[in-house]
Amino acid sequence: MQHIYVIIVAVKNQVLEEDIMKKLLSLAILLSFVGSNTTAFAAKTEKTILQTGTEQNVQNSKKYYLKTEKIKPAANKYEYINMEWWAQFNDEYLNDYIIRAIENNKDLKMATLTMNEYYENVVMQRASELPTLSAGFMPGYGKIMGKTSGGFGLPIIANYELDIFGKNHNKTDSIRKLYESSILDEQSAYISIASAVGCVYVNIIRLDAVISLQEEIVKLRKEIDEIMTVSNTEGIVSTSDLVKANEAYIAGVADLVDLKKERTKLLHQLAVLIGDSPNNIEEYKRINYKNLTFAGTIPESIESDVILKRPDYLKAEKMLEKAGIDVRVARKEMLPQLSLGGAILFNNKHIESLFTTSNMIWGLGGQLMQPLFMGGKLKANLKAKKIAYERSLQNYEKVNLTSMQEVNDSLVCVNMDREKLSKQKTIQALEEKDYKLTQDKYEQGVIAKLDLDQKQENLLNVNKMVYSTEFDCLIDYINFYKAIAAQKV
Repeated sequence: MQHIYVIIVAVKNQVLEEDIMKKLLSLAILLSFVGSNTTAFAAKTEKTILQTGTEQNVQNSKKYYLKTEKIKPAANKYEYINMEWWAQFNDEYLNDYIIRAIENNKDLKMATLTMNEYYENVVMQRASELPTLSAGFMPGYGKIMGKTSGGFGLPIIANYELDIFGKNHNKTDSIRKLYESSILDEQSAYISIASAVGCVYVNIIRLDAVISLQEEIVKLRKEIDEIMTVSNTEGIVSTSDLVKANEAYIAGVADLVDLKKERTKLLHQLAVLIGDSPNNIEEYKRINYKNLTFAGTIPESIESDVILKRPDYLKAEKMLEKAGIDVRVARKEMLPQLSLGGAILFNNKHIESLFTTSNMIWGLGGQLMQPLFMGGKLKANLKAKKIAYERSLQNYEKVNLTSMQEVNDSLVCVNMDREKLSKQKTIQALEEKDYKLTQDKYEQGVIAKLDLDQKQENLLNVNKMVYSTEFDCLIDYINFYKAIAAQKV
């Protein structure tokens, strides 16, 4: 940063004469000018504030900068996640896990700390718009005009850069956009963690259901294997059929082990999400898989305006605004800079008389500096900021498209999985009817127990398929919640 100082120094000291005071005064003023940075002027006036991309893009950037509201952090972090929506699952355990995640999740704590850090950056940058004042203490000893003398000095220096073109204020606005973006990142983090907890919890319940059904399948296959062993001994069935039955039983046991492994891994994930130790997963309670339902309503279609409140969309908008401000700052770096300054130096050989005005050097002044030559640095900086603005514009358009895609994808999954579930329930009803007929035949002695067991295994596999799709629908609802950023629709 270049500063322009005007310093007037008046010196009164028993050791110094009048003409020496004037020389020192002139020297101090000269040094104040020489001490400033000389920069280059490479400015060009342009018709638009942001001359990049199409004219429509420029107008859009102006519109975003002028009309977008300031983003403020939520006083209550639960406002981010809309707990009313989660209450529609009617599961106190799920609500408890989400609350524990909000309170203890490490990613959320880091997101909040990052936001606080950006806020302090705003405060720090805002200080550059204000005057500065510093003071010090200088004991010393020296020889002037053949006389040896020692003493003490107390300098007080003030400086203020007049922000006549609003450059420093623009820099503060630029940093503030980063702060507002960090607030939106925090909101995104809360929604993502709440969604992750919901998905992991629902998948754990899904595995509870599948494991329960798989255990029944393994039990049936074991019984079938035992029946086949006895029948093979009596010569009723072939050894090949016996081997197949034994393979099916072993495969069923292996599948059961895999399912339990997946459930344990999901429990570990849940522990990390809620900020707990994975050693405590055996204590995690959950609802019975038959009782987990969603009482809410997911619409078949939704207004596209819902994406306008998504945190990622708003963040892309804020970063576009910041890029526009940075272009303004880069252009204003080429303009003249005006600074005011002042200094007072109390000096005396005796510290008890340090503050006497008879031993005071003081000065006021200012400097006006115009960049003249910097090897193309300022012009290159302006071009770089324009390129950054164009990149932010492309990212903004990409986020716009991606947001619409995610909302549409979530709605498609909800509607299609609902339809799929409806068809599978029809199959389930037919399979239950078939099993009931087979059971009647067994009770009448028409068929063997082996046939009944095989038919029951078929029904259990259909039930697994139906349960899996039901939980897919619940996952779809959570994905829809995440796609609309926990908004009420």
